[in-house]
Amino acid sequence: MERSIRLLACLACVVPMGSFVRTKRDTTENLLNTEVHSAPAQRWSMQVPAEVSATAGDAAVLPCTFTHPHRHYDGPLTAIWRAGEPYSGPQVFRCAAARGSELCQTALSLHGRFRLLGNPRRNDLSLRVERVALADDGRYFCRVEFAGDVHDRYESRHGLRLHVMAAPRIVNISVLPGPAHAFRALCTAEGEPPPALAWSGPALGNDSAAVPGPAQGLGHQVTAELPALTHDGRYTCTAANSLGRAEASVYLFRFRGAARASVVLVLLGALGLKALLLVGVLVARAARSSAEHLATQDTPPRPQAQESNYENLSRMNSRDPAAAMCSP
Repeated sequence: MERSIRLLACLACVVPMGSFVRTKRDTTENLLNTEVHSAPAQRWSMQVPAEVSATAGDAAVLPCTFTHPHRHYDGPLTAIWRAGEPYSGPQVFRCAAARGSELCQTALSLHGRFRLLGNPRRNDLSLRVERVALADDGRYFCRVEFAGDVHDRYESRHGLRLHVMAAPRIVNISVLPGPAHAFRALCTAEGEPPPALAWSGPALGNDSAAVPGPAQGLGHQVTAELPALTHDGRYTCTAANSLGRAEASVYLFRFRGAARASVVLVLLGALGLKALLLVGVLVARAARSSAEHLATQDTPPRPQAQESNYENLSRMNSRDPAAAMCSP
């Protein structure tokens, strides 16, 4: 009986121990599986915003961060920014970092206005653009290259758009000849948003007569034409958008009608009379000076008294021979 009790006690101890060993093995396998799935190998990727807005004249920041498949990379690298198109667009910035260095030496900065803000060693390629202008509006693409095979480089495919806002500015205003001896006025302005153009002048209804002009090929430029200038005077072009307004003026003066023609004839006659009087005065002065010159040439020269001692001595010898024989 005692032996049976001991055997049952041993069996009771063996069963929990086996259960404990089996549970520990399962837990270890689950931990290993969790480590594998929680830390997968990283791939190349670029993180950029869809759009960045800035006002003309201010600075703009173009953010760009990336990931790469290496756990740690300390070799040479190159950071590049392009404009317009990925892979083939013109480069506006490029810098290179040597092995083990966190300093990326600038090799290219278009017009000196592009500067790296981020640290490529820390997967940051953010760029700063100084004094942005309407010409900077467009898409930009960041790229990183590691020293290795062709697979150790990556570039954003869609990039980000830099949207530049600007107050209106009159680019050109002029008066041009039109059909049937008429004249027309043309005004071109730029801004973002594109400004609205309006004409004002001495004739009523000029504002409603303004029509869109030819396209300039740039989204931020607009043109308005005043097809017929019916009155002389000042014509003003005004451009306005949400950021401000600008204006410029041209003047038109024409001679028309018999009254104006008679005024022109009177003015020309007066100028002609003054010219004839001036010519007569000049001719009289020339004739007078010529007569004086001829008179001076016809008058004989006056005899001049001579004070020569030899001439006086000869006269004395001819009159008094005795005196000539005297010796001192």
